[in-house]
Amino acid sequence: MRPEKESIINEITSILGGAGFVFLVDYRGLKVEQLAELRARLRDLDSSMTIMKNTLLRCASRTLGGADMSGILSGPTAVVCGTGDASQTAKVLTAFIRESRLPVLKGGQLGQQLLSVDDVEAIAKIPSREVLYGQVVGTIAAPMTQLVGVMNQKVSSLLYVLKAIEDKKKEESA
Repeated sequence: MRPEKESIINEITSILGGAGFVFLVDYRGLKVEQLAELRARLRDLDSSMTIMKNTLLRCASRTLGGADMSGILSGPTAVVCGTGDASQTAKVLTAFIRESRLPVLKGGQLGQQLLSVDDVEAIAKIPSREVLYGQVVGTIAAPMTQLVGVMNQKVSSLLYVLKAIEDKKKEESA
């Protein structure tokens, strides 16, 4: 293999190796302005979009020992990858696709798991990390809140009983 291609494959390998997720899209039909807009949206999420040649991407994927992406590597391919939140990136990507009807999702990879188009769309529907944290905290706090409510109710019941006894003694002494 020519040294130039080896260098490109090494660069692609380093990009893919450092990424937590990879989404593949067919960028055909996108205008330069649309590509720039999508890249700007992705940049805010610690993600990037790079156009790669399928054969070089296939070689780099084999070098990393990841899932075999040969089935989804056809036609022009842009790789959206990053280290940020995969759910947020998938949301931005699917929202952009809904707005402009382009690019077309091909699939992706999350860790060592190959993803279909439906999988990527399902990831886009997952709530953001902050919302999930809030749900976990709410779930953990719910039993404690109920316990405090029960204890408060018992204390209130005791106070009502004591108040009734006090009122009864006042009536008897009067």
